[in-house]
Amino acid sequence: MTTPRRAVYPGSFNPPTKAHLAIAELAIAQLRLTSVTFALSRVALAKESVERPVLDHRVSVVRQSVAHLNTAEVTVEVMVTDHQLLVDIADGFDVLIMGADKWEQIHDVVFYDGDPIRRDDAIARLPDVALVPRPPTHVGRPGAQLLNLDSPTEQMIDGVSSSLARDGNHEIMTPEAQAFDEATGAWTDPQRYEAYLAKLG
Repeated sequence: MTTPRRAVYPGSFNPPTKAHLAIAELAIAQLRLTSVTFALSRVALAKESVERPVLDHRVSVVRQSVAHLNTAEVTVEVMVTDHQLLVDIADGFDVLIMGADKWEQIHDVVFYDGDPIRRDDAIARLPDVALVPRPPTHVGRPGAQLLNLDSPTEQMIDGVSSSLARDGNHEIMTPEAQAFDEATGAWTDPQRYEAYLAKLG
């Protein structure tokens, strides 16, 4: 019987992109995961001003986007959390998936009220950390492993970001995000999205 190996993949996924899905699939294959949970914070750290699209819409689109990743062997789901710090979000999981740039960022004491002891304690309490190489990739810090990217996956995620998708690059959004954006303007047409919300009441 396979020992459960549960991973959490935190992010704002605003919007979810094809790269997000490719990263999850890569982690599943390389780390022999039995589940991956995409975790969205109600108020994301360092992104407190994000109010649109509303959380319920973002969560719904992410759920639709990841549904096809479920198999008989692997469960892929979405959770909403009140936690902001990765150490709290990752509590109870076996693996934490993040970009190498985020791994570098969480070593910044600014996120721990300037306290390096608190920072070191938080990082020490993290589960296994799986890093997605992102330029500039930093591998000097101990405690994490890089996922191995094959050429197609590397090309897919190179330079891809949710902010690029919001700037009008529909093709990098998941098909489900593309469809929601085309119907509502959620990421690329704020005025049309506000009108959509008004119709919802």
